[in-house]
Amino acid sequence: MPRLFVDNLTVIDCSILDPKRGLIGASWSVDIELGGELDKQSMVFDFSKVKKTIKQWIDREVDHKLLVPTKYEGSTLSGDGDNTNITFIPKTNEPIEHSSPTSSLCRIHAKSISRKGVREYITKGLAKVLPDNVNDIKVTLNIEASAGRYYSYSHGLKKHDGNCQRIAHGHRSKIEIWKNKRRNRKLESQLAARWQDIYLGSSEDVSEFAHGQVRFDYQTDQGVFSLTLPEERVYLMESDTTVECIAEHVLSVLEQEMPNSSFKVRAYEGISKGAIAESS
Repeated sequence: MPRLFVDNLTVIDCSILDPKRGLIGASWSVDIELGGELDKQSMVFDFSKVKKTIKQWIDREVDHKLLVPTKYEGSTLSGDGDNTNITFIPKTNEPIEHSSPTSSLCRIHAKSISRKGVREYITKGLAKVLPDNVNDIKVTLNIEASAGRYYSYSHGLKKHDGNCQRIAHGHRSKIEIWKNKRRNRKLESQLAARWQDIYLGSSEDVSEFAHGQVRFDYQTDQGVFSLTLPEERVYLMESDTTVECIAEHVLSVLEQEMPNSSFKVRAYEGISKGAIAESS
């Protein structure tokens, strides 16, 4: 049976409600293989339609969404169809409250979110939109593996005119730091450890501090968003939390802590993209 493949078709940047770790950010690059009978063009599937059909489906159904394990006993969902409220209690017993348009969620019928479960979800969904001659679909989700330190973060960009405005989407990101023109792995490790499974929030979006938790609220053209998290899982910035602002913030902190040194920061947003900030 002939097969075609497309490597690095797209990148999924999302957040996950995890029973052990709470709210976490994830980034996966997507490879696709399709097997089946040749069509009248002597093709399994026209490459020109791969992005139009497969990438668009993944971007619409999974990317920049909050992935929710609906079979987890500590997860409660309610709403009116257009909007969904979530109460999620991880094993740490630190509740997470999330409210948003339903379109910002991806519900996975499992007790926890895994790459295997997301692959199966995507595979089943693609089977419904691909032509009948395609009878075998293989989806691979890859975690970026290269030298460097990574951290996972979630955030929301209320000023964005696309899906980044969703209050809980995230990334698994690399950080690179140079001190006095020399790569400094120690500083990278320290920041990555500090920001592991963190929520990077803008101070202007905070509506309440109470009982060891922080609540964020804002409204965009997609709808009304709300998120409440344990205070220890939140890092507040006085700016927005775009990757450009993140890079500038890290640079500023380093310069304040070590005023006699110069720095260069490369902050990634997921895989193969990001922003650079340098001492003047």
